[in-house]
Amino acid sequence: MENKSKTSSKKIIFGIVALAAVIVLFAVIYNVYREKPVEGGKSITIEVVDGEQKSTVYELKTDAEYFRQAMEETEGLTFSGTESEYGMMVDTVNGVTADFNADGAYWSFYVNGEYCNYGIDTQPVLDGDAFSIVYTTE
Repeated sequence: MENKSKTSSKKIIFGIVALAAVIVLFAVIYNVYREKPVEGGKSITIEVVDGEQKSTVYELKTDAEYFRQAMEETEGLTFSGTESEYGMMVDTVNGVTADFNADGAYWSFYVNGEYCNYGIDTQPVLDGDAFSIVYTTE
């Protein structure tokens, strides 16, 4: 009887090892052949218009959810500002600073020709969006 018990235990152990091997095999196959996410699934454009009306256009493929992320990914585009409870308040783009206190200048943001309703930290990015960052004076 003890012999049957040992044989039965060996079969169970063998079964568990075989099942584990099959699971590992399926995991490897899944990782090799699964559909990979497309990098840069959204195509957008960002146009910067400075105080002299000089326009610079950037074309970007991105997975960014919000505009600030897309701006950070854009090669050649630089910006800075002050962080606030509402997100970043941009005052400098591509080395050009807008000083509202000096001359009423600020950077305005547009998406698809419409004034952005959100700050750059919460402005959604959708495939095909055309953003504009425009130096504006009052």
